[in-house]
Amino acid sequence: ADVSWYPSQQKALYRIDDRVSVNTYGNGLYDFTGFRSTLSLALAVIRSTEELQEATRDANGKCISAKLINATLAGSGYGLTNNGIFSGYPIVGFHNRMQSSGTCLDSLDDQMITSCPWDSRIKGEFLHQTTFSISLSFIKNFIEDVQKLIDLEPKALCGLEQYNGILMRYVTSSSAYLGKTDDAVDFDITYYRSKDPLTPRLFEDILEEIEQIGLFKYGGLPHWGKNRNVGFVGAIDKYNKADKFLKVKDEYDPRGLFSNEWTNQVLGLKEGITILKDGCALEGLCICSQDSHCAPTKSYFCRPGKIYKEARVCRGDVKTKEQNDSRDEL
Repeated sequence: ADVSWYPSQQKALYRIDDRVSVNTYGNGLYDFTGFRSTLSLALAVIRSTEELQEATRDANGKCISAKLINATLAGSGYGLTNNGIFSGYPIVGFHNRMQSSGTCLDSLDDQMITSCPWDSRIKGEFLHQTTFSISLSFIKNFIEDVQKLIDLEPKALCGLEQYNGILMRYVTSSSAYLGKTDDAVDFDITYYRSKDPLTPRLFEDILEEIEQIGLFKYGGLPHWGKNRNVGFVGAIDKYNKADKFLKVKDEYDPRGLFSNEWTNQVLGLKEGITILKDGCALEGLCICSQDSHCAPTKSYFCRPGKIYKEARVCRGDVKTKEQNDSRDEL
């Protein structure tokens, strides 16, 4: 199984995969809606709407958009089809078609009338990802911490739900030198990123606190390809066989042909994974230790976490659109 968790909606979607006999009838396909070519104009409208919601601090608008997106995906089976159409569950098909996830690779050459959502040549998605694995022994505690944050800011994670929530996947421990040290759950978190690196996002502090709770309070292991710089702070020290990995790495690649400055920083062989400069915490280049690492000119300052006091996050003194509207009514 895997789980899509919508914390602000207090809902979770469970997907269960199972094996059936090879002669079971069905020609199922998983062509995930979010990984298909889409009209470039539609992608631009979606991005523009999200930018407006961020600029106007419209938390309520984000929650409405998230519910609409989630309902649309659910009604269309998330791109799952059985014999060419979605007519309900279960969906039966061969592994190579069911474990695929989108057809952007087969996009039409149509002068960008349609595009993959992440194509940098159009106005489409631009986002951050934070992904880590937490040992099963800490999963309950981590989930409860996120729920406590939602109790304090009920609409804080609607922005994640616009990207289909927090994806949770089960992974097993491995004897590989940089494998999972315990049976664990992967948390895959996708969220809005501004084109201006000095512009904070709505509920910036909540997202940063969740990131630091997962990575540091519960010792989450980072996904090597889906994280901001802070995800790799002290990462190599979390693996008890890291020294064996580095030894084998040197034996097979003594001249560093397959290494570069970034991989050396990620593996703790070189300084520089944390970059201290104005606004660095907004892009995940650092954990803030002073206000200049946030956006003080936009009323975002470095503050302790709400429930994880060891966290240091960029918290805004600005109000959301909904709070401003309530103040105007008063």
